[in-house]
Amino acid sequence: MFVVATAGHVDHGKSTLVRALTGMEPDRWAEERRRGMTIDLGFAWTTLPSGGTVAFVDVPGHERFVPNMLAGVGPVPAALIVVAADEGWMPQSAEHLAALDALGVAYGLLAVTRADLADPRPAMARARAEIAATSLGAVPAVPVSGLTGAGLPQLRAALDRLAARVPAPVVDDPVRLWVDRSFTVRGSGTVVTGTLGAGRLRVGDELELAGTDEPVRVRGLHCLGEARPEAAAVARVAVNLRGTPRDRLGRGDALLTPGRFHHTDLVDVRLAGDPAADLPATLTLHVGSAAVPVRVRPLGPDTVRLRLARPLPLLVGDRALLRDPGRHHVSGGVRVLDVAPPPLARRGAAAARAQVLAALDGRPDLAGELRRRRLIRAGALIRMGVPVHDGPAYAEPVAGDWLADPAHWRRLRDQVTEEVARHAREHPLEPGMPVDALRQRLALPDRVLVEALVRPPLRIHAGRVGAAGADALPEAVARAVQRVRVEYGDRPFRAPEADRLVDLGLGPREIGAAVRAGALLRLADNVVLLPDALDDAVRVLAGLPQPFTLSAARQALDTTRRVAVPLLELLDRRGATRRLPDDARIVVS
Repeated sequence: MFVVATAGHVDHGKSTLVRALTGMEPDRWAEERRRGMTIDLGFAWTTLPSGGTVAFVDVPGHERFVPNMLAGVGPVPAALIVVAADEGWMPQSAEHLAALDALGVAYGLLAVTRADLADPRPAMARARAEIAATSLGAVPAVPVSGLTGAGLPQLRAALDRLAARVPAPVVDDPVRLWVDRSFTVRGSGTVVTGTLGAGRLRVGDELELAGTDEPVRVRGLHCLGEARPEAAAVARVAVNLRGTPRDRLGRGDALLTPGRFHHTDLVDVRLAGDPAADLPATLTLHVGSAAVPVRVRPLGPDTVRLRLARPLPLLVGDRALLRDPGRHHVSGGVRVLDVAPPPLARRGAAAARAQVLAALDGRPDLAGELRRRRLIRAGALIRMGVPVHDGPAYAEPVAGDWLADPAHWRRLRDQVTEEVARHAREHPLEPGMPVDALRQRLALPDRVLVEALVRPPLRIHAGRVGAAGADALPEAVARAVQRVRVEYGDRPFRAPEADRLVDLGLGPREIGAAVRAGALLRLADNVVLLPDALDDAVRVLAGLPQPFTLSAARQALDTTRRVAVPLLELLDRRGATRRLPDDARIVVS
């Protein structure tokens, strides 16, 4: 199917021409037919000589209804511009053409209607000159009369040629159906219509409603008045939604493939039109069928930041236009450069951002996005419209679904080594740097990134990052432990008194380091033994008549109650001994 927007000033034969081409009435409202003026969007279609189908979105021409016109033009790939031979080029024609140019519509056709009432050549020459200066360029022109039928065969042939020029749509893309009409059908429920510009819809598909992420299911599909099991772009479609109330959505909403679009109320764009510095503080952004008030912040000569009154599902590269409704003026077309821009909080940030934007062209660029964002999840890029898995646009995740700019990732690895070494110098008694502390120092959003960055000779052990063998004791602590071993080696169950520990240089931090390194065994505060004491104690206690008392154990171990009590409690906790109801114990074999 081939879809065009039929635009012209007021009516002047536009609707008559559509009726003559299609045999259908595009003006849906009685008031439109009574006044002879299109007020809202109309829809019609016909078969072309080649057997293909062309669908028309007939848009209003009067300046009071330009927002309705823009809702119909936004999603379509081509335009049929209608000018009356007896009236010529009009101000409304200029605004329609400015809108098409702002949206970047590149395929079109000129029809000069009412050729039975006046010589069409002057109007045709003026219109073609105006159109040639826009994105449409040089367009074919056909004089025609909707009343007499003159020129209709030539117009149909020209539409066929235009259809052959329009690029084939991408039917594998995610669906973003901008809603231009919603209504209720008795017995079926809510129905919405729109122009499917990309992707494919099927009965039974689950979509989500933009702005709320509310799931909706396709109950039925109609295309050109016929029920279809599926519809592929480009197509005019009517979608019957299961169980969705009519008041949940309307013109300007969108139905989306779940999880494939970023909802944003802040975008950076390139402007083609009025100088950015001359824009008023508030304008209306027209994209798809939506019209949303925006606050405008100029950044560079042709780049601006827009704050939207409500979030929209936008992608990098989207085309839209800015309009000043008070002046009935199209300020210009915009190309979306960034749908998740950084905040501008520091002095000079706006100027720096303008320099970044000056290098962007609105085409999704995986390498560029990674370079600017440094670290980002693959899913976030996909929702921005940046492919990450196809052909040259491919990046290997560094951890989970995290993607990284290669140069930034190399710098992070160097920084890991530096931070761990700095921590070791500042905390010589700790067996490495806590993983979360390292994450914060590197400003990383996820712990898995730290784990992915750690490479030999570094390792992660017990929640800390250190060099392999980093659990070895500092020299002073190692000497103190060796003195304990010399003094108490033949009395393994005697613990140094607190003052002796101080004399040896074993304060709380030093004892903690020795315990973490396995060089000492802590039974209680200031009660430490050599690490082999537990196994030795079990062997000694197993030689006692079972069960045995605390006093018997103390004597057998040749130690004091200060040591025996916490030692037996530790053996109980480890299951080496079991305490009986009468406080005696047995060794568990």
